[in-house]
Amino acid sequence: MDQVIQLVGATLILTAFVLAQMDRLRPSSAAYLTLNLLGGVILAVVAALDVDLGFLLLEAVWATVSGAGLVRLIRDGRPARHATHEGNGA
Repeated sequence: MDQVIQLVGATLILTAFVLAQMDRLRPSSAAYLTLNLLGGVILAVVAALDVDLGFLLLEAVWATVSGAGLVRLIRDGRPARHATHEGNGA
């Protein structure tokens, strides 16, 4: 059962990645961020239960960054701008 759960989490993340590479999803879209958030949370829980600290770190950060992007998208109605946007002196 553990393997099935891992495959579900990995499939969610990989689906988002493949669709972005095919220009079917924008990395800043709600669908992309949601797939990454769900996949990351699933894999982080599995890693925590297995006490796999490296995998837990990776997936916890993956889920946190995706979740923060999704919250920002919902709150602002648009994705965050890149650090090199006009007006920041870069």
